[in-house]
Amino acid sequence: MRTVSDRIRHALAFEIVGLAIMIPFGTWLFGLHLSQMGLIGIGSATAATVWNYFYNLGFDHAMQRLRGHTRKGLWLRVGHAILFEAGLLVILLPPIAWYLGIGLMQAFVMDLAIAAFYVAYAFLFNLAYDRVFPVPLREQAAT
Repeated sequence: MRTVSDRIRHALAFEIVGLAIMIPFGTWLFGLHLSQMGLIGIGSATAATVWNYFYNLGFDHAMQRLRGHTRKGLWLRVGHAILFEAGLLVILLPPIAWYLGIGLMQAFVMDLAIAAFYVAYAFLFNLAYDRVFPVPLREQAAT
C-alpha cells in the first residue's frame, strides 16, 4: 500500500504534469489565448478534485445503504467512472460556455476533448508513476 506522502506526491504530480501538457495543447487545439486555457485548465482541475471528493463520498454512502458494502466489481467501476465524468461535464459546461462566450454545444465538444485527454493521460501517467515509484515488493505481496 502507498503511504500518505506518496499519495500526495502522486496527486500533485498528476495535476501539475497534466496541466503542463493540457494547457499548451488546448491553446493550440482550440485557438485560445494561453491565459484562457490556463484558467479553464486550473478551474477544471480544481472542480474535478472537489467533485471527486463529494462524488466518491456520496457513491460510497449510496452503496453502503443499498448493498451493505462498498466493494465494486468491474461493471460497477465502469459505471462509477462514466457517472463521474458525466457529473463533471454537467458541472463544467455552463462556466466554460459563459467564460468563453460560446454555445453549450461548443463547450460540450471542448469538454469532451479535455475528458478524452485526461482518460488517456491518467492511464499513461499511472503506468509511468508505478514504474518510477514502485510499491515495495513486501507491500505488493501483502495485498
